[in-house]
Order: sequence, then structure tokens, then C-alpha cells
Amino acid sequence: QVQLVESGGGLVPAGGSLSLSCEASGRTFSDYSLAWFRQAPGKEREFVAAIIWSGVRAMYADSVRGRFTISRDNAKNTVYLQMNSLKPEDTAVYYCAADSRYSRLVSSYDYWGQGTQVTVSS
Repeated sequence: QVQLVESGGGLVPAGGSLSLSCEASGRTFSDYSLAWFRQAPGKEREFVAAIIWSGVRAMYADSVRGRFTISRDNAKNTVYLQMNSLKPEDTAVYYCAADSRYSRLVSSYDYWGQGTQVTVSS
């Protein structure tokens, strides 16, 4: 079992920046790929970014590539999402997820955090 707790959400004006963190506990953190997903009201949960267990490879949704950066610190059992140039359409609940698979698919991830709200005002 892996427990995930997100933090760092909040309200930010368009064009601003925000950094999310997700701290894991339980099984060996470095065994897992980590990902961020988001879900806006009335919409399905969608992939944002993922990072492989070693941290040497990452992938991004087209909508955030060049603006968001995912990173991880295995010594701190934490994965981060640095979000720059935020847009109102980035408003959503952001979820951290973990699994042995490295994937863009919601269904691939067995472990999820409770989510943190990000609101970008226009």
C-alpha cells in the first residue's frame, strides 16, 4: 500500500505560478512511477504529467507541456508539479497517483491522493 497526500493548491491569477507537492508513505517510493492528473467540474479526470521511478524520464499532456514541470525527490518520498503561466482552464482538482506502470491512463494507477484544488482567476 502507498498513501499519498497532496499540498500546495490555492488561488492564483492568470499568468501566475503554483507548486504542488505530493508526499508518499508506505511501500518503497522509488519502486513507483508517479503522475499528476486533474479533474475540472463536470469533466473526466485527465492526465497532466508522469515521471518514471528513477526521475530520468517524464511525459506531459500537450496542454501543459512547456508550462508545467514534474520532478521527484526519492530521498524525501515526494513528487512535485511546478506550474507556470497558469491559465483559467487549468482550474481543477489536482490528484497525485502512483503505480509500478509508467502511463498516461487513469486506469493504470492503483494509488491516489485526496486531491488539492487549484483555481486560476482570469
